[in-house]
Amino acid sequence: MFSYRHAFHAGNHADVLKHAVFVHILDYFNRKETPYWVIDTHAGAGIYDLTGDWAAQSGECVDGLDRLLGADTMPALIDRYLNAVLHFNPDGLANLYPGSPWLALHALRSQDRLRLFEMHPSEIDVLKQNLGRQGRLTLRQTAVYESDGFKGLKALLPPPPRRGLILIDPSYEDKRDYRKTLQAVRDGLTRFATGCFIVWYPLVQRGESHELARSLERLEVDSWVHTTLTVCKPASDGYGLHGSGMFVVNPPWTLYKELEQALPWLREKLGQDDNAGFTLTQYPKGA
Repeated sequence: MFSYRHAFHAGNHADVLKHAVFVHILDYFNRKETPYWVIDTHAGAGIYDLTGDWAAQSGECVDGLDRLLGADTMPALIDRYLNAVLHFNPDGLANLYPGSPWLALHALRSQDRLRLFEMHPSEIDVLKQNLGRQGRLTLRQTAVYESDGFKGLKALLPPPPRRGLILIDPSYEDKRDYRKTLQAVRDGLTRFATGCFIVWYPLVQRGESHELARSLERLEVDSWVHTTLTVCKPASDGYGLHGSGMFVVNPPWTLYKELEQALPWLREKLGQDDNAGFTLTQYPKGA
């Protein structure tokens, strides 16, 4: 249950897609002065050293973040994402990779709040240590819960300012996470129908992954955006991540058009073989 460590995958192609979308949504929320909350159900350690043992062991950032660095031109969605990453790397070397909690902290104003869940005993210790170095404002804005984010989410909805975004991105190492993710979104919408729910999921050779995507598209909501990015052919042994998907309920109206421009570029930059591709749909169509 606790074998997964996000540091092993930090900065890979799935992080690129997830965090590019996340940063865009944070920017959109900042267009209004009204406060909002960010709730992360699976926070991890917050920020990762790409030269450390875990990340260096896999080197997955080589086929993710590293492929984007130094590009002459890029879509606005990716340019903004890279600026957010490089904010934590003033030397320009991109050795530190900010996870979603750190990207949120960089975006939040003084009136906004961050709520983080993490169950992994080692990850939460590192998360608390990392947060402790961030200063008084961060500690005042942030609450950390050493508990199951799927269960804990209910108690935080709706957030007091009635504005918020909820990121749900478990490891899916346990196949029950697919069902729990869908249920968390359903339950969350009954409590906070106007909330922006952001679901990341892996593209793997597992039926639960495809069923989650189909079930999310059947939700009775006013609007959603659904995108996938495939970087390679699925492995013959059935293991490994060949892409990832993002499903956003109540998305910013700007997200679909930004993804339209970014996805062909990402396919070119991150594609590892001729099977690289993407999908992009929205509801209502033509919104």
